[in-house]
Amino acid sequence: MDELKDIRWKQRFENFNKSYTLLEKYSKKEGLSELEQAGIIQFFEMTFELAWKVLKDYLEADGYMLKSPRETIKQAFQNEIINDGHAWIDALSIRNLTIHTYDEKLVAKLIKDIVNIYFPELKLLHDKLEKEL
Repeated sequence: MDELKDIRWKQRFENFNKSYTLLEKYSKKEGLSELEQAGIIQFFEMTFELAWKVLKDYLEADGYMLKSPRETIKQAFQNEIINDGHAWIDALSIRNLTIHTYDEKLVAKLIKDIVNIYFPELKLLHDKLEKEL
């Protein structure tokens, strides 16, 4: 890995780690208020954004040239950095949806999916990259 690019993903990981830690903390909580639900969705948006960017930096340190989140996710799956490429692509779609939509029924489903599907995938990535630091 190029030393500068190697440092870049590690620096980005620090920010990802901070956001991930907040998402982890609040996703375990039961009986969430409306504000806490909104917070989980916001933490998910931030954490997912940082996750795909840390993946991009990590892959670029290995010599890949990537332009989009979708392209980054596909390459990370091919390189076995992430386990469930479909869940990551779905998370990308959900992240885009949460930015533009607010509906109480959608919020309940989003919280459930974030906690049960997307957070476990983010955790796998977090734990894998943390071991490499």
